[in-house]
Formats: sequence, structure tokens, C-alpha cells
Amino acid sequence: MVETAIVAGVGPEKGLGAVLAHRAAKEGLHVFVAGRTLDRLEAVAEAIRAEGGAATAILCDVTSEAQVIDLWNCAEETGPVKLAIYNAGNNMPGKISGMTADYFERCWRVCTFGAFLFAREASDHMSPRGEGTLLFTGASASLRGREGFGAFAAAKGALRNFAQSAAKEFGPLGIHVGHVVIDGAIDGEKIHSALPQYAAQRADEGRLIDLSGIAEVYLQMHRQPRAAWTFEADVRTSAEPW
Repeated sequence: MVETAIVAGVGPEKGLGAVLAHRAAKEGLHVFVAGRTLDRLEAVAEAIRAEGGAATAILCDVTSEAQVIDLWNCAEETGPVKLAIYNAGNNMPGKISGMTADYFERCWRVCTFGAFLFAREASDHMSPRGEGTLLFTGASASLRGREGFGAFAAAKGALRNFAQSAAKEFGPLGIHVGHVVIDGAIDGEKIHSALPQYAAQRADEGRLIDLSGIAEVYLQMHRQPRAAWTFEADVRTSAEPW
């Protein structure tokens, strides 16, 4: 029987979502690569197939209930979902003063509301089988608020609390729920493209987190036995102050 994985929130090939998809494929899972930009999704899926893995690209707006339901149904038609990762929710900076209600709500919808839709479907599909792993990507903002990041901190903090609730509700059903706090900047395409000088400075300081290292944490959590489940792992470089 083919077993599947879903990675929601996949962007550039050198990004966390893509690396998570590659890593899941190496576990022998048929990976459903989900996100908002079809060209990028197809590129990631094709790269996985070129390495001998199995992958399907699927457009999905995680804030759309219908699209999240369709995503899960498509994956389940191929085979039971063993691993589901909610990686949606880019850093959205902005001062509270002058922030529009639409901007704040958009941040919450992607980071938190979409996670609810994704988790509900995970429970509905995984609980009858009594097994599965559901992992959420967190950030420094999951733990503490900073000036200029009010919307993002509100959304990521809410996601962490939601993940805790899901873990306590779904755990007895056999579903391992985890939350991974990425505490620092990721050594990926986004930061190098958007903030090249900042990225170079961080690299010189040894403060860019390795993508493959992060992905390995997710897979380690997925492989944990039921008698020793981790809910939360925080990942940072050795040089990151905390």
C-alpha cells in the first residue's frame, strides 16, 4: 500500500517547505506538495521525482476550507496520510500603529485559521486508523512578542496554543502532534533574496539555520515511538542568543 505525506506551505526550492517535502519522500512516502504557486510546486515535485521519489503538486489556499478538504481527499485517494506538516505562514512584520485590520486578519488566517482547517482534516482522516503525525512550524514569535511584529506574534502564539490543544485531544486517538519552533533566520532563498546584506551578516555570525538540519528534526519526531513522543522542539544555531 502506498503511504502518503502532505506538506502545506511549500514555496521556493531552497525553502523549508520544499526541503521537508524532499525529506518525507526519502522516507518512502508519496508527498503532496501544497502551496499557492503552481510553477514552484511543480518544480519541487519534479525534483523529488528526479531523485526517485514520488510527489504530486497541488494548489491549495490554506485559508479556504474547500481547498484544504480537497487537498486531504486527494492525498487519501492515493494512500493513507502518515505525515502531515503545516508549514504555512511567512513572517509578516508591521507596527500595530497604523496597521490595517485586513493585514492583521490575513496574518491570523494563514498562520492560525488555516492550521485549524488542516488539523481538523488530519484528525478526521487519521483517527479512524489510530495513527499519524501532525506537525506545525512555529517561530521565535510563537514564544515572545517583539516590537514591529504584533500581528505575526499574535498569530504564531495562537498557533502554538492551538497545537497544544490538538496534541491533548488527538494524542489519545493515536495521532502524534508536534510543534517546531524555528528560533532564528533560515538559510533559504527568501532571506537571501529579500535581505541579502542581513543574510550575509547572519551567515558571517553563524546564525543562519541549516534547512536540512531543521527537516531532520521533523522526521525524528515523526519516527518517535508512542511511549516517547515530543510535543515541542526548538531549533536554532549554536551562535543564536536566547
